Amino acid sequence: MTNPIEFAVPAAPIYTLTVHGRSQRFPVNRVFCVGRNYAAHAREMGKDPDRDPPFFFMKPASAIVDAAAPISVSYPSMTSNYQYEVELVVAIDKGGFEIPVAQALEHVFGYAVGLDMTRRDLQLAARDAGRPWEFGKSFSDSAPIGALHTVADGGHVDAAAIELTVNGTVQQSSNVAKLIWSTAECIAHLSRYEALRPGDLIMTGTPEGVGPVLAGDMMRGRIDGLTEVFVTVDQQAKGGAQ
Repeated sequence: MTNPIEFAVPAAPIYTLTVHGRSQRFPVNRVFCVGRNYAAHAREMGKDPDRDPPFFFMKPASAIVDAAAPISVSYPSMTSNYQYEVELVVAIDKGGFEIPVAQALEHVFGYAVGLDMTRRDLQLAARDAGRPWEFGKSFSDSAPIGALHTVADGGHVDAAAIELTVNGTVQQSSNVAKLIWSTAECIAHLSRYEALRPGDLIMTGTPEGVGPVLAGDMMRGRIDGLTEVFVTVDQQAKGGAQ
């Protein structure tokens, strides 16, 4: 009988998401995020929206918050410009390297609504200094994600309205058909640099209209055909979000 592994410190938890209509949960491995994948958002961020190759940044699995039901998140530390970005999230169930575009959607388990919460002041300061974005993007509770809808149950999401409201007022409104790089293209391009693995997530980018939220604000993110997310911002916790 093999002896159990003895860890020197407590092992990190496994972060999981709700799967719509199933008792099973989706274990999250890595979170890849596509930057500036809607032309209008690229313009509002002061960048050229020409169809350059997509670029990616990452969030840790610990950034995930299961938002299948309404949740609250703490206003994070070290920022005075905490912003929302609503996005289509793609969940991978079959790994692969150098995946052809024509076969890319065969690797998709399902889709969800997600929020890429951002400490915008930290992100822009890092960007302008030529430094990594991690403190602006990769912090705890920065990726609330709704229930995953499987391809088997609902098919692929390629043309659906995407919207975010704050306290009932529409701030972002577009269609995922306006992605500069489609879901299949993002999967194929990413897999040229890194072999994808089951449990990986891809946050496909946000449309125009990003902006700040304050403690007490309630965000509602929706994409047609997927479970909506409702996220309320709490007062800053001691030490930031835990």
